[in-house]
Amino acid sequence: MTVRIDATDRKILAELQRDAGQSLDEIAKQVGSSKTPVWNRIRKLREAGVVGNQTMILDAEALGFEACFFVLIRTSEHEAAWQASFLKALQERPEVQEAHRLAGDIDYILKVRVKNARAYDKFYQALISEVRVHNVTALLSMEEIKSTTHLPLEQIRVD
Repeated sequence: MTVRIDATDRKILAELQRDAGQSLDEIAKQVGSSKTPVWNRIRKLREAGVVGNQTMILDAEALGFEACFFVLIRTSEHEAAWQASFLKALQERPEVQEAHRLAGDIDYILKVRVKNARAYDKFYQALISEVRVHNVTALLSMEEIKSTTHLPLEQIRVD
């Protein structure tokens, strides 16, 4: 389903990205509208798949997850059965925050959040016991410089 985004929709989306927990009244005030039209627009955007689940962003370090690893995976396996097994292994591991299949020399990149290096090793050992990989390189993030879930809404063409 394709949805047309106008300037008001874009303002609503910006507000939802900023803080999805705010009330409809607050969103309506910020976009210069009333509550019912804002609710109808949000419902339309949800139905079109533009707006997904509402979640809270937790502070990983405050909860003791101090280590963030980017894991580069090369594999010589590319058949469907291996891919299904690999996907299942990733989906069953809560430490994996993101997983991407790549073009180029590296086949996959994972963002893995754990308490420390020992916890990463436990994750790594479990993963390679389930699926065969050719090469794994783990890169420890020394400092998170920027992290956002916000999309650049100003780049959306408005109708």
